[in-house]
Amino acid sequence: MGREPYSKTPAEKASIPMPEVDKKIDRKSVLHISAIYFLFGATYVVYVTFFVTSLVRDRGFSEMSAGNFWAWVGALSLLSGPIFGSMSDRFGRKAALVTVFSIQALAYLLAGLQQVPEIFLYASIGCFGITAWAIPSIIAAMAGDLAGPQRAARVFGFITFVFSLGQISAPAIAGILAEQSGNFSSSFMMTTVLAISGAILSSLLPSASFKRET
Repeated sequence: MGREPYSKTPAEKASIPMPEVDKKIDRKSVLHISAIYFLFGATYVVYVTFFVTSLVRDRGFSEMSAGNFWAWVGALSLLSGPIFGSMSDRFGRKAALVTVFSIQALAYLLAGLQQVPEIFLYASIGCFGITAWAIPSIIAAMAGDLAGPQRAARVFGFITFVFSLGQISAPAIAGILAEQSGNFSSSFMMTTVLAISGAILSSLLPSASFKRET
């Protein structure tokens, strides 16, 4: 009663840690990451859209059998985020991206091969499923590394917009290739080349720009 409200002294106020100021955004790195995410959008969407159709149309699977085949992707994809998220923290974002794109390129290549044993299709499903949703989580982390916590959402929004362009354009191109060739092999071969390009672009990322836990 009667006491004045407590207020911190200037010395005490000075000792309070201030929020970390956002780092300056490297626009070149943002565009680099956007190109990588574009390639992911252009490749994964073709596989997701046409793999089951290719099993039915090109390989003679029943729709039920093809659907059961695809169910493995859903099961395996649950592991993709934790596995490669941990890898990106331990070994770096660049190493994780190169690894994921390389595995996905193999998945697309195996899907595009014609007249091969069924085990190749299981291997394709396995390679894609285990990496399916790894890249979005890595890219989101990279946006935070580049822009800091305050502006990460804005940077990730731009990167996602570029990603969506790949999602929109690639299926149309893949469909045209399938119509012209009579099967989906050429479409999957296109995505193989794009995924390899994604691995190469990822390998050119500046390692110093992105965090790695020690």
